[in-house]
Amino acid sequence: MCPRQTLSSYCQGVVTSKQAQVEVIAVPMIPCHSHLDQLLHLSCLISSSYGIPVHFATTATHLRQVKLRFNSQTHLQNPHIRFHELPTPPFLSPPPDPNSPNKFPSHLQPTFEASLQLRHPVAELLREVSATARRVVVIHDAFMAYVVQDMATLPNAESYIFSPIPAFHDLLRELKDDHKYPHFFEELKAIPSTEGCLPPEFINLVVPYVEFLSLAAGTIFNSCRSIEGTYIDLLAKEMNSRNKKIWAVGPLNHGKKSDESNSRHKCLEWLDKQVPKSVLYVSFGTTTSMADEQIKELAMGLEWSKQKFIWILRDADKADIFAGDVKRAQLPEGYEERVKAFGMVVRDWAPQVEILGHPATGGFISHCGWNSCSESIAMGVPIAAWPMYADQHRNAFLVTNILKVGLAVKTMEESEEIVTSSTIVGVVKRLMSSKEGEEMGKRAEEIGAAVQLAVEEGGVSRLELDSFIAHITRK
Repeated sequence: MCPRQTLSSYCQGVVTSKQAQVEVIAVPMIPCHSHLDQLLHLSCLISSSYGIPVHFATTATHLRQVKLRFNSQTHLQNPHIRFHELPTPPFLSPPPDPNSPNKFPSHLQPTFEASLQLRHPVAELLREVSATARRVVVIHDAFMAYVVQDMATLPNAESYIFSPIPAFHDLLRELKDDHKYPHFFEELKAIPSTEGCLPPEFINLVVPYVEFLSLAAGTIFNSCRSIEGTYIDLLAKEMNSRNKKIWAVGPLNHGKKSDESNSRHKCLEWLDKQVPKSVLYVSFGTTTSMADEQIKELAMGLEWSKQKFIWILRDADKADIFAGDVKRAQLPEGYEERVKAFGMVVRDWAPQVEILGHPATGGFISHCGWNSCSESIAMGVPIAAWPMYADQHRNAFLVTNILKVGLAVKTMEESEEIVTSSTIVGVVKRLMSSKEGEEMGKRAEEIGAAVQLAVEEGGVSRLELDSFIAHITRK
């Protein structure tokens, strides 16, 4: 705790007299774990640090999923956070298609469609909470804007978008005039196009509901001025001109020790035996599946590199992770035995932030989902960027071209091509044992140190959250 009294510490002392009249309803997107998890982190932070009641509302299946994987069970016991299981119609939960040329998780489309039917149970919750609260504050995933629209019919309710992607994505959408900020456009002129990153069926689902985003009074970003301060400032200027506010309060999962240290994952015990910065972490998130041929090439590349590694080899999540068997990817015969002296293949859920924060971890091959990027940056770990779809290509650009804390495994033009084992060997050596990789590591450590300060009491991200709390608890 900083010696000076920050707004958050002040709020803790007056919650019963002033803030009990303000209640938050958090509505995450389903079924993607990254969206569920980060809004739950924000909900826990608001409820535990400021004593504001938070209603976390989602389907029973996805509430069970996010709570099971959450890295601090103690925070889930906070009396100020209340969980609501929303009824939703049955949805199909097909397996992912690893051979699809577009890596977008189209197998989740039935769930995306079913989520629109959450509007009525969310409206019922809104009316229930608004009847007793002075103000109801709805924090919702951008994709759930349609679901929370009935907030606008309540005189004491207001809503805010929670964005789990960098602010510079929104800035690119806002700015049409390349003469307004010439330096910005010069810096980003090589940024990948988003064309083809999303399949038509998903676009057709969400585009009709974009209009409901305008109901929000502002946006909360899981990002940090220590990472993209210039873009956050420019976006704030643009949004303020339209009477919209933004807050950058992240990264929300920034590597602080969880409270379950007695049950460490086996990979952390393996890391304890390795020398500092010697291990490459390989993971592609919860929505990406690789074709058998690509898995084979990656396996051989890691083996031939002779680099120590931890590889999280899991199939993409189904819409219901508890339904049915999970495909077990096939590795070359005898592979795990051959690499056991320097490599570890993990096929279950693994504690990513703890892996990235371990002193032995020195690099990360990642799909560049924003959570993975921000967690890696916060831990000072450089990234080999291997984006798959949607925002990941632009996240990779931010990592490699702007922040310069990583290198590209493949370009967007090569997105449908197989990355060969020889390419992987080259990438691993560049990242882990070259002068270039060393420079990236130093840069990552510098930014990571700034990020860690940002999320402490009195740090820039925490002050942003203080500002948001002051705004929603205003008289």
